[in-house]
Amino acid sequence: MKGPALDRRIIRTKKALRDALTVLMKEKTFDEITVSDLSVRADINRGTFYLHYKDKYDLLEQSEEDIIEGIKNIRSKKQHLKREDLPNFDYMNEPLPFVTELFEYLKENADFMTVILGPKGDPGFQVKLKEVMRSSMAQGILSHLNEDDLIVPLGYLSAYAISAQLGVIQHWLDTGMKETPEEVSLMMSRLVFGNPSTMFRKNLKQGRI
Repeated sequence: MKGPALDRRIIRTKKALRDALTVLMKEKTFDEITVSDLSVRADINRGTFYLHYKDKYDLLEQSEEDIIEGIKNIRSKKQHLKREDLPNFDYMNEPLPFVTELFEYLKENADFMTVILGPKGDPGFQVKLKEVMRSSMAQGILSHLNEDDLIVPLGYLSAYAISAQLGVIQHWLDTGMKETPEEVSLMMSRLVFGNPSTMFRKNLKQGRI
């Protein structure tokens, strides 16, 4: 019984420290935060902190990596879609299940995501997140496209789609996540895979994609 109980205690402690970091980053810059601040806010002693992390930078890095790994796990599920079904998928009217699951995951971690992507956050996290998106798109949707058939180079299409996705994520978080994960997932598909004409309801309803 000691093993599972200890594991649960470690998980609770790490969550408390990440939550403490999240709250403190809303109040001050990361440089201003000390291990003492984190320990007091998480209601643990400094010794307990150092059992799990070398310093505050290690806490930040591990917290970010936990999020990145969660996103990687979700995005890898798109591979379960049949290759032949992707070109015919109705992106304008049906959200991709794994994208909806991604937004559900982001909502579960909304406080940390909002802070880390915000003005007091870590610019390096955006770089990591973009790399995950780039790799995912290269292995997924973009792998079905023939660059000779495109009016813009594939690299620019990828950069545009990644920036659009990140922008939607940030706007959704910053505005309080008023839309459900499924609703924002569908909007994401329409923005990335549609064209300007799909932004008008009458054209969408009439199937003018």
